[in-house]
Amino acid sequence: MERTVSDSSSSVARRPDTLRIALERAGRLAPLPAAFRAGRELDLLSPLRFVDSGDESPELPCPQVDRTALAAALADANAAYGHPAAAGLARRLADPATRVIVTGQQPGLFGGPLYSLVKAIGAQLWAEKLSAAGQPAVAVFWVATEDHDWAEMSHAVLTLSDGARSFDLGADPAPLLPAGMRTFGEPLRAVHAALAAAYPDGPAAAALGRLAAWYRPDARFGEAFCRLLAGLLGERCPLLLDSMLPALKTAERPWLERLVDERRAVDAAIGAAEAALAQRGFTPQVTPQPGASPLFLLRGGARRRIVWDGADHFTLRGLDERFPVAELYQTIAENPGVVSPGVLARPAVQDAILGSALFLVGPGELSYLPQAVATHRALGIAAPGVALRPQALLLEPGERRQLDALGEDGPAFLAPDADVERLLARRAGESFVAAAAPGILAAVDALRAPAMDVDSTLERPFAKTREQIERALEAFAAKLDAARARRESTARGRVERLRSAALPLGGVQERTLAVADLPLRFGWDAAQRLLAELTTEPALHVLTLGAAAGTEGAG
Repeated sequence: MERTVSDSSSSVARRPDTLRIALERAGRLAPLPAAFRAGRELDLLSPLRFVDSGDESPELPCPQVDRTALAAALADANAAYGHPAAAGLARRLADPATRVIVTGQQPGLFGGPLYSLVKAIGAQLWAEKLSAAGQPAVAVFWVATEDHDWAEMSHAVLTLSDGARSFDLGADPAPLLPAGMRTFGEPLRAVHAALAAAYPDGPAAAALGRLAAWYRPDARFGEAFCRLLAGLLGERCPLLLDSMLPALKTAERPWLERLVDERRAVDAAIGAAEAALAQRGFTPQVTPQPGASPLFLLRGGARRRIVWDGADHFTLRGLDERFPVAELYQTIAENPGVVSPGVLARPAVQDAILGSALFLVGPGELSYLPQAVATHRALGIAAPGVALRPQALLLEPGERRQLDALGEDGPAFLAPDADVERLLARRAGESFVAAAAPGILAAVDALRAPAMDVDSTLERPFAKTREQIERALEAFAAKLDAARARRESTARGRVERLRSAALPLGGVQERTLAVADLPLRFGWDAAQRLLAELTTEPALHVLTLGAAAGTEGAG
């Protein structure tokens, strides 16, 4: 039975094994998502509708689109990935009465960041919740294989016995080549050798064997990613949609053409959205690029952005040659697979093809949607609801005990930018300087009236003097707090170990550790624990998981 922990902001809730912390308190929200969560600036998202977690069963749109051909292709593709429920989910997708919950991410080494798995689970939980409420739904994970960010896709951080360690595949052998066209290559052999030495036996070694069957030097990024998610989540895995799937590219063709047809309107709409953000004091998440299209063209093994050049021509970023727009139309008609939407067009194209009911996103994605939704407006595409995904923090029992020992201060210690020394000092008791400060300032305030009786022009010097005294007291109190905190070496050590688990290598855990860290560290069935304990609430879910045999003490 869930119980609420007393908190002035009602931001913490507990279940027997799961602690949920408000994202605001955990320091996990940027300014724009925080504003949306507070009900402000929502017009910047229009026509997207921000769906709040407090709405247990929101009525979501169900645009009528023909998904028959795409569903058939997904049935075959997902069966090949080992998805045990591929056929049934594809049939549901083909039904126009089914709502689509969509999320996605670029594939990476060993699954990429852990939040990729959390996104997949969040979308599945939304689909199950809506279906239970009488709104049949299916989750779809858009595997962004057209992306080409080698730095992001080619490394993975895993937790070994001596702590978090980063593995990578070396320098980019083919700059600008999409992920879906790449294999892992020979550098992966050295990574496997290092992991085999770290996990010589037990459940972790068995999990590594399963991973090695999918993550081979000759395997492609997208296929390995899909096999991993299907292997971890089983029947409750979303349908996995490779963005380079031929059936999807065929379905994209008319929308790619529309993006070219309406290029001026799209550019103007995005520019207006960026201006609106700036006017309200927000920095656009995606750097404004007037005249640059939200489309990419794959030519010569390199995916380059299309930049409009005059009324009837375009160039490719990094190249000097001009091409007629008529040639781009011909390319889309004959080979749409080489043309792809960028980040500010992908949501609109995705929603046009899938008839999305809900787009599940992280805070970073929510920050760029005010720019991306301009494409929906320019093309007249029906916009879905948008919701923040849940977030996860995985702790071993000892780490969880350290967090619980901090009580109501625990969430503050998990924030990436936490002032640890100040927090520790506050827990040690109120500073005697802080306690004395009100009396000192009251004594100063008592000097104002007699000073004004002497000379009324002393008002400003008095105010400045008081301000300087107040600031000096605050500065001295901070130095004192830091000195007191340094004396609390035991408490500091515990907090540092906790933060090392929550922020491995200095980064937020689910953005730093790879998906594969979950089965290697906690056992192959740990993903089912996440399915059981995560909720659709956009909160930081702190889950307690025991280390798999053979990995005790990791991290």
